[in-house]
Amino acid sequence: MTQTQLYSKEKPKNFIYEIIEEDIKTNKWGGRVHTRFPPEPNGYLHIGHAKSICLNYGIAKDFNGKFNLRFDDTNPTKEEQEYVDSIIEDVKWLGADFEDRIFFASDYFDKMYDYAIQLIKKGKAYVDDLDPDLMKEYRGTVNEPGKESPYRNRSVEENLDLFERMRKGEFKEGEKVLRAKIDMASPNMLLRDPVIYRILHATHHRTGNKWCIYPTYDWAHGLEDSIEGITHSICTLEFEIHRPLYDWFLDELEIYHPQQIEFARLNLSYTVMSKRKLLELVQNGIVDGWDDPRMPTISGYRRRGYTREAIWNFAGIIGVAKRDALTDIALLEYAIREDLNKKAQRIMGVLKPLKVTIINYPNDAVEELDAVNNPEDPSMGIRKVPFAREIYIEQNDFMENPPKGFHRLIPGGEVRLRYAYIIRCEEVIMNENGEVVELKCSYDPDTKSGSGKSNKKVKGTIHWVSAIHAIDCEVRLYDRLFTVEDPSADKEKDFKEFINPNSLEIIPNAKLEPFVRTAKVRDKFQFERQGYFCVDTKYTTTDKLVFNRTVTLKDTWAKSLTGKL
Repeated sequence: MTQTQLYSKEKPKNFIYEIIEEDIKTNKWGGRVHTRFPPEPNGYLHIGHAKSICLNYGIAKDFNGKFNLRFDDTNPTKEEQEYVDSIIEDVKWLGADFEDRIFFASDYFDKMYDYAIQLIKKGKAYVDDLDPDLMKEYRGTVNEPGKESPYRNRSVEENLDLFERMRKGEFKEGEKVLRAKIDMASPNMLLRDPVIYRILHATHHRTGNKWCIYPTYDWAHGLEDSIEGITHSICTLEFEIHRPLYDWFLDELEIYHPQQIEFARLNLSYTVMSKRKLLELVQNGIVDGWDDPRMPTISGYRRRGYTREAIWNFAGIIGVAKRDALTDIALLEYAIREDLNKKAQRIMGVLKPLKVTIINYPNDAVEELDAVNNPEDPSMGIRKVPFAREIYIEQNDFMENPPKGFHRLIPGGEVRLRYAYIIRCEEVIMNENGEVVELKCSYDPDTKSGSGKSNKKVKGTIHWVSAIHAIDCEVRLYDRLFTVEDPSADKEKDFKEFINPNSLEIIPNAKLEPFVRTAKVRDKFQFERQGYFCVDTKYTTTDKLVFNRTVTLKDTWAKSLTGKL
């Protein structure tokens, strides 16, 4: 799929698009539209970031504008090159084309420092010696104004000298900070002389040891947007309270001033979206790395078998809102089912095999039966499926004492084998523990699918694989990582208490039809009656195929989705 196919011809209808359309109409930015995606390289991107990427790049694409990828790398103690590399890979995989516009906050450290000097010279910034606890105490509360630091009225000359010495590394971490001089009585506590530079004696992943003072996010964010000529700085809703600070810095410096617009972040049920919590899951070994298919990271979804088209469709379905809400994960599952249903190769796979011997089928005979590759796409054609005397079916497709409405195989009962024949269970073989280990069945040769020789009808159809032709594979059944919709809702409990103990089931010896023999990593299939699966990128070897379940076939969401698309 090409990049242009990721986007609908119709522009979305939401308040951000309305703002931009009005700006173009009034020539506010000279007809320009320039957006950016500004991640901090302190973790892998998650599905919430994907929504932001789709929004920011979609806007640039729809309005013939530009899109930047920019790393807010202002905290060397938490940032790593691994995260930078993973973010670049994820953004490219989603199809968001930043061309040659990949930037870093660290690209602008010298310029930011010069801007800080400019603010000091205006008497709008000062070096403060208060320790963090005192600074917090002096800031006041939401009901009481703060009070000024005793160091607030230092002279411009003294502040310039101290700030230069901070830059040279003469002070310890926490000994001094540079603060903006705004209003200690402001009802917005972020305007009560916020810190704009702090001392960190840490090696930066790009600038090494050149700097030992680093800008805070609030100081850096607006300057980066200004330097890059961004027109619409689109942020999630938690930054709405930061907007007056964004505006104050740019106005005081009298530099190019983009417009910040906030939208509701994505909160997804049965998961967590905090990078701190996701890191905790990784570090505690609860998941198998950032790309574990149970993680809500873009790399996790990619490894699980999600497509970028499904993620773009999901972003389009949920839209852009002004108020935070919890989005049902079933909607994301709906998006991937809709996409894979149209493009995934069908095969038959038996996850928990039960041997069936067809007693009246010739011992050495092998038939090749026609099977449809994808009923949604006739152009994908058919494949040949081998059929022989010994086959495997699913254990749960046979019951000795079935409940009412069970239409699969029972003692003395009949069922159709998909693409093959109707068989009848003649004998049940058990081991010494009373477990069913084999079924002896007979087949009706006149009931071959598509032959038209028989009008015999049965209520049930089951899948199977030929025992001598089956490929042994490992299959990993992934489920939701948490047992409750909002694991972070109960502030009295650790979110890890709600981990789903059944979020991963490993089936070491599933039996798949031989079509998968040449499957490559990331190839996607629908195992008929089972779900959608893809070849795992981490544990697949030349000797062993490992499949991850992307999503089950069952879709209860679609029934309630009518009218929401």
